[in-house]
Amino acid sequence: MPTHHRAEDLRSHVATVLRAAGSSQKEAATVAENLVEANLRGHDSHGVGMLPRYVEAVLEGGLKPNSNVNIRMDTGTLLNLDGQRGYGQVIGEQSMQLGMDRAKQHGSCIMTLGNTHHLGRIGHFAEMAVAQGLVSLHFVNVLSRPVVAPFGGADGRYGTNPCCIGIPLVGRPPFLLDFATSRVAQGKMRVAYNEGQQVSPGTLIDEHGRPTTDPAVVVVPQSNGLFGALMAFGEHKGYGLAVACELLGGALTGGGTWHKPTDPGVRTVLNGMLTILIDPTKLATQVSFEEEALAFVDWLQAGPAAPGFDAVQIAGEPERVTRAQRDMEGIQIDNATWREIVAAGKKFNVEMPHQ
Repeated sequence: MPTHHRAEDLRSHVATVLRAAGSSQKEAATVAENLVEANLRGHDSHGVGMLPRYVEAVLEGGLKPNSNVNIRMDTGTLLNLDGQRGYGQVIGEQSMQLGMDRAKQHGSCIMTLGNTHHLGRIGHFAEMAVAQGLVSLHFVNVLSRPVVAPFGGADGRYGTNPCCIGIPLVGRPPFLLDFATSRVAQGKMRVAYNEGQQVSPGTLIDEHGRPTTDPAVVVVPQSNGLFGALMAFGEHKGYGLAVACELLGGALTGGGTWHKPTDPGVRTVLNGMLTILIDPTKLATQVSFEEEALAFVDWLQAGPAAPGFDAVQIAGEPERVTRAQRDMEGIQIDNATWREIVAAGKKFNVEMPHQ
């Protein structure tokens, strides 16, 4: 049966493994905090279940502990950054701090980041921006095993390519939209597979291009050694946005796009990200922006709730509710995922409690 873990215990366990894998104490704490925060907000696909893959990426040499962001070009309002294959949670924060400083100085900043290991939950970076009163837009590509089929296609050709938008609302929690351009994140299929669950129809195709509800087709190689694929959300619309994320987050950043056969043995996940930061205080529309944003949100939420819903919500609210609940009740982790985490620790002689 799944068990619940306190957030502080998970942070300690994960940080211990990361330090044993070569990270400094500060880096290990940052990555552990980020992973646990993803679990707290209900995004288990980007939470502590990623630790085994990170450990394997370190061992194969694709993830470089204690790397820092490298500034390749800086004109003030334009930044071109290289993550040097460091932990994306660390590189992402370093990059955002550079971009936010430029945006507050100049009013805006366009920032490209390439060659960084898995950035994790992109919403974290938007949260950093809105906390400073900045609007934040992110377009991300994924260089790993291609797990999403193009609209009209029958095999995986690109990654889950997330898009994220954060908008501050004066006196209120922010609007925070953070989603994969696939119907669900790949990590959610890993969670479903570990829990022995089927997924909703219309989410997956198998290795032959046929519809299936079995998450195993995108988690483990099938009988012919091939994988199935996730479907894009919104048919051609989600597919189009995914391509935009690949072109902006991969080609424009210099990090590269995916266009090669799959190597299922490689565990490294590289991300590229285009970030656009805007300081509303530098625009002549600040007052109307604040007033109109609140007026529109109030208008949305004053409407009647549809059957099966308690209220009309905006992006970010479900995560805040989940966080409060999990902070109090603990984070549920299935037995298979926990065994993988324990096994990852043992690779560096770190013993963790069994469930």
